[in-house]
Amino acid sequence: MINTFINLFKSKEIRTKIFFTLGMLFIFRLGAGIPAPMVDTEALLEGVSDVSVLGIMNLLGGGALQRFSIFAMGVGPYITASIIVQLLAMDVIPALTEMQKSGAQGRKQLDKVTRYLGVVLALFQSFTMTYAFDVNYGILNDAGFATYLYVSVVLAAGTMFLLWIADRISAYGIGNGVSIIIFAGIVSNIPFQFSSVFKTMVDTSSSAAMFNGYLNFGLFVMMYILIIVLVIFMSQAVRKIPIQYTSSNMGKAKNDITYLPLKINSASVIPVIFASAVMTAPATAFSFFSETQGLYSWFSDIFNFQKPLGLTIYAILIILFTFFYTNLQVDPEKIAENLGKQGTYIPGIRPGSETKSYLKKVLNRITVLGALFLTFVGVLPYLLPMISNLPTSISVGGTGIIIVVGVALETMKDLEGQLTQRQYRGFVNR
Repeated sequence: MINTFINLFKSKEIRTKIFFTLGMLFIFRLGAGIPAPMVDTEALLEGVSDVSVLGIMNLLGGGALQRFSIFAMGVGPYITASIIVQLLAMDVIPALTEMQKSGAQGRKQLDKVTRYLGVVLALFQSFTMTYAFDVNYGILNDAGFATYLYVSVVLAAGTMFLLWIADRISAYGIGNGVSIIIFAGIVSNIPFQFSSVFKTMVDTSSSAAMFNGYLNFGLFVMMYILIIVLVIFMSQAVRKIPIQYTSSNMGKAKNDITYLPLKINSASVIPVIFASAVMTAPATAFSFFSETQGLYSWFSDIFNFQKPLGLTIYAILIILFTFFYTNLQVDPEKIAENLGKQGTYIPGIRPGSETKSYLKKVLNRITVLGALFLTFVGVLPYLLPMISNLPTSISVGGTGIIIVVGVALETMKDLEGQLTQRQYRGFVNR
């Protein structure tokens, strides 16, 4: 691992990409600290909590929402738009389905549609959020429609500028730009989280209390590390399905056997975000208006993460969304069709519909493990305070770790691939 890092910085091309990415992330973090115009950020500090849909938006934006900065929306509208477009391209809107099947040119058009929809969502979300926050917390110095529109345009422009930064990172830096932006936002908040946990756990009033506090903090850190190891293991876990070549195409010898890998957790962190949004969006929306306080109280009581009923509903939603999104991401029919085109088959399974049924059965079985894993990581921050003396303000696990680990692993694979490719070229050129 150390040798890999040394070799990365020895390569001028890769070193330039790393420094370029760090420069873009510095601009991102600088903008995340600049508050939007005409906003009183002190009045907003109590409006964002880790157990609300606003907390999810704050997580993806790296804490920018809590400060209502020019990057307060983060890349959330673009992510929402991409999910919507993916769903609509599943034979719902024929034009989008045709784009999805039209190769690289079609994907370019689909990305353009996604960006346009992202702009619309950014404007809508920023306007409604600015209005709702001002009504609820009085965050604007000069309330009015023109002010709401002005702040909304600034926030939407911040989102699109972040997408431009992400595009620059994808083109001239390392990894996927959007993922790197989210990764940097979450990682930037980790030191503050550990500092808050240390202050909460360690009581300096007496030596005995201080010793117990240090011990509890050490256990907290160990638990955090164990969860990271579990997330890494599950992110790397795959089910290898043997496939056999019937001819020598693609340089394979006759009857050569390779494997088709199916990830245990193909849905990544999306089901947890979906479940959190479904659980908290109704109560959050009703809380902004005085006429709907009764509905707000009802939804808050039913969908309360700190109560067994609410946590059970949350777990069930994560499981359902995991199966739903996995079947969107992995299409057994398309895989079976591609295997047939490549002249390959699964030993003991007939090509065509039988292969499709077999792949679907295997996918559903391994998705059970992925769903249970996501449910465990998702409910852990709320379950621990219910069964232990851990304060509710301290969270262990959650969506942030899954995102950070996933992006870190993909980025390292990308860097190692570039390094291997460069070394191979150098060998050939010699």
